[in-house]
Amino acid sequence: MASLTDHLTDLVEDADAVLLFSPTSSFHDRFADGETDIVVVAPDNDVDAEPFVELPLPFDNVRDRIRFGIEGAMDADLVTEGDEVVCVASVFDGDPDAVVRVTVDDTVHTGIYDLFVNSRAEPSVIRDVFEVAIELGKKGQKGKPVGALFVVGDAGKVMNKSRPLSYNPFEKSHVHVGDPIVNVMLKEFSRLDGAFVVSDSGKIVSAYRYLEPAAEGVDIPKGLGARHMAGGAITRDTNATAIVLSESDGLVRAFKAGRLVLEIDPEEY
Repeated sequence: MASLTDHLTDLVEDADAVLLFSPTSSFHDRFADGETDIVVVAPDNDVDAEPFVELPLPFDNVRDRIRFGIEGAMDADLVTEGDEVVCVASVFDGDPDAVVRVTVDDTVHTGIYDLFVNSRAEPSVIRDVFEVAIELGKKGQKGKPVGALFVVGDAGKVMNKSRPLSYNPFEKSHVHVGDPIVNVMLKEFSRLDGAFVVSDSGKIVSAYRYLEPAAEGVDIPKGLGARHMAGGAITRDTNATAIVLSESDGLVRAFKAGRLVLEIDPEEY
């Protein structure tokens, strides 16, 4: 009968690359002289690794974290279709405690890396909008669940494909998402209908926008409503990214090029 060690050996044998997720320096050094290519995936390159893939969000969902890391490694031509990749990550707080072997194929490539790195908007802007949506999903509006729609990037086209529902409180301002005071304003305005429009650089262009893209041909998961349909449709007709907080289930979803790319539970962050 095979031992546990035998099973683990089979899991890592003949891997084409190893992805280390947020390793400590000492843990990373244990792999430094190995024959297999090592890629560090983390929010910050504290171990001065080369190659390195930057994580813009913690991605508490380990599957999303792994997908982002693999797509980042593919973008840098470090792994290719068909490669066997071993991912070493931490599921619980502390040192890495999980080993996952993944075959690089279409089921792994969802576009999560492209969402942050190859969007019109700066990656930091998309991250900041996610943080606002996640915080709003955690706390709601005065203790009650609230929905919100943020359209990020390609603001000129988005404005042309939408109309105002009310006055625009940001019309003559030059405030940017990520500023703590501005984030509080966004949370307050989220209780009213309409989408927020954010420029590539993070400037709040408008609130209370009614999006008017054609919905035909937009495929969103069943059970999602008009807010998600509008978000998906506007990203199909423009180069924007839509980040939607659902009032019904509290999840934060991201759409790009007319399709759902990422789904986050705020309670996990």
